[in-house]
Amino acid sequence: MRQLVTAVTLSLTGATMLAAALLFPMSAQAQGQQAQQGQNSLSNLFSGIFSGPNPAPSQAAPGPGGAQTGAQPWSGEDGASGHPLMTAAAIREAAGNFDNCVAGMWPDAARRNITQENFQRFTAGLSPDLRIMDLMDSQPEFSKSIWDYLDILVNDNRLAKGKEVLARYKAQFDATEKAYGVDRYIIAAIWGIESNYSTQMGDRSVLQSTATLACVGRRQAYFKDEFLSALEILNRGDLRPEQMRGSWAGAFGPTQFMPTAFKRFAVDGDGDGRRDVVDNASDLIASTANNLKKDGWQSGQTWGFEVLVPEGFNYMLADRAKAMTIAQWEKLGLKRATNQPFPHPAEKAYLLAPAGAQGPGFLMLQNFRVIMKYNPAEAYAMAIGHFADRLRGGQPFVQPWPRQERELSRTERLELQQLLVQRGFYKGTPDGQFGGQTRDALRNFQASIGAPADGFASSDVLDRLRGR
Repeated sequence: MRQLVTAVTLSLTGATMLAAALLFPMSAQAQGQQAQQGQNSLSNLFSGIFSGPNPAPSQAAPGPGGAQTGAQPWSGEDGASGHPLMTAAAIREAAGNFDNCVAGMWPDAARRNITQENFQRFTAGLSPDLRIMDLMDSQPEFSKSIWDYLDILVNDNRLAKGKEVLARYKAQFDATEKAYGVDRYIIAAIWGIESNYSTQMGDRSVLQSTATLACVGRRQAYFKDEFLSALEILNRGDLRPEQMRGSWAGAFGPTQFMPTAFKRFAVDGDGDGRRDVVDNASDLIASTANNLKKDGWQSGQTWGFEVLVPEGFNYMLADRAKAMTIAQWEKLGLKRATNQPFPHPAEKAYLLAPAGAQGPGFLMLQNFRVIMKYNPAEAYAMAIGHFADRLRGGQPFVQPWPRQERELSRTERLELQQLLVQRGFYKGTPDGQFGGQTRDALRNFQASIGAPADGFASSDVLDRLRGR
């Protein structure tokens, strides 16, 4: 359920991927990193945005002993990451050894107290879903802007559903807030963003997906743990195989637990002896709260504040590593967009300017960092926080977004990095993916030409790099 990728596997489902691609357009390596942290993902909400290469049925490679599974066949092409285990030949070879790979995990399963009977029962008939290889290495040409992302996820329909859920499960939310001290609106927001309130949870078998990834591709060690953890869940009887359906990377349930995250955070909320985070609201709400609590959630605190940033502000300070007290930010001229006072001036926060100097600023508190442990994309965490505020009765953001700006394509992002390299600002390898190193280089270039050093990759900045 938590922490998918930094620049991520997001369809691991749509929202999560889209979130990371927003501020951190995703690389295949980042996808693996996010998956390694566990994963939150909005099942199939934007399945068309991060699709792999066009399917070529004639190239599909069926798994041993079974037909190719999944909604679409594998493309039969090399993965975009360039990893040696993601070449078409390596994928076919690994798929041909799939049965032996799964059988070879029995000693590890036995060490986890999984019975041989259950191991054989739950692995019988498994075959690799090679379409996952395309999804794992997909590199979208275009990404969404943060305002488009928020428009999609924080809308009137989802708000109405969220309020219904809060009313229907009031007793469960009451009990969870008392036990864990985690805000009900944040839990409801995660539920709504991840699966649109249990209506979009993904339809792939968690066992098949994690077994595929444990035996094929570039993240086998990580996904072996996920596969064995999924077997542990079934062996213990918390869930049935038909309940464990979700994203291609194995996240399942309304708030998208990875199997290893389930083991760490799932709790029995109603005392029935099972931890059912799929169909039992008490267990789902309590487990999500337990996750946030163990990650450092501060009871009674919000996640952040929309702020007005004064003209001429030094955006080099807009950095997650440069936290200061709110009182210090106030001395630099920042104030709440609502003109209300800050409730706790001694709290530490960092400044986030997701649309640069042209858009609103935000002071992010500890609970924002906690949401980012659930999924390490700032756009995702902002959507969760803002959706929670709206469920609580809050208003939309005050300041407008620079909607006239368009997102750069991957080709343009690659060109921007190459131009930054030529000018001596960027030392990395251009790949079309924007992380902290690229944004720092972009800031330094902006400062060199007297522009606001906000790290916002606009078409104007690209034109300036081109010398236009």
